Amino acid sequence: MDIDRPLWRSRAWLTATVLLVVVAGLLSFVGVDRPASAWAAVAVAAAVAMSVVGWAFDRTRRQRRRYEEELASWAGERARQTERLRIASDLHDLVSHGLGIITVRAAVARTVTGPDGVAERADALTDIERVSRETTTELRRMLTVLRDPDAAPLRPADTLDDLPAIVQDANIAGLTATLGVEELTDVSPGAQLTVCAVVREALHNTIRHAGPTSARVSVRRDGATVLVEVQDSGQRNSWQPQAGAGHGLDGLRERVTALGGTLDAEPDGDGFHVTARIPDLAQI
Repeated sequence: MDIDRPLWRSRAWLTATVLLVVVAGLLSFVGVDRPASAWAAVAVAAAVAMSVVGWAFDRTRRQRRRYEEELASWAGERARQTERLRIASDLHDLVSHGLGIITVRAAVARTVTGPDGVAERADALTDIERVSRETTTELRRMLTVLRDPDAAPLRPADTLDDLPAIVQDANIAGLTATLGVEELTDVSPGAQLTVCAVVREALHNTIRHAGPTSARVSVRRDGATVLVEVQDSGQRNSWQPQAGAGHGLDGLRERVTALGGTLDAEPDGDGFHVTARIPDLAQI
């Protein structure tokens, strides 16, 4: 549930102004016969005015303090909600990725015949067990964070150094993927994290929709932008695409757009081509 942002409302000075106008009006109608009476009236009016102004200052200060406390509480709650939405998105990606790898690995092993079939199925069971354990562990950690917002971070944020492992995981699942990364010099942490997310999601979609095909991953710099391209060779004839929730690319596009970048995903020949342009704040 979204919480409305607190609004600053104070009528202290409006009330004070009305009171001062009333005092001034009363003075204009009060007649004085002697100078002493005039000075007494002025002194009373001045005392009333100072009291009204002092009250207005004090009330405004108290209201301002209360507003700042409400605003801080609102900002904290918004931050917690945003973090929980991010974790929920990561949860979707984790489950989808893990189950996708398990499905593809089992399907590939099932189709292997001949003398190599027994060994391939044994290797597939080993990979399925490893992925299942890793996915279960991460699920427990994420659910712990969802229950306890003060829990420790799940793991260090992905960097460009994690790209070979991401591609290797895709190859274990049945892809034949290659990785090419040009010298990028300094890249901001946010851009690195998004690069890894693009590569992981694109390869996962290839595994799910095209099966054990080939793919090429390219990461290079284009001025102040990091250009990520993932191109696959298309669906294997005997492969049955695995349906997904349909939110992976949409969530990835939102993530890239939030950094000021663009994400294009479209068929290219027999395969599919994903292109992400991610602004690098370290170069801007």
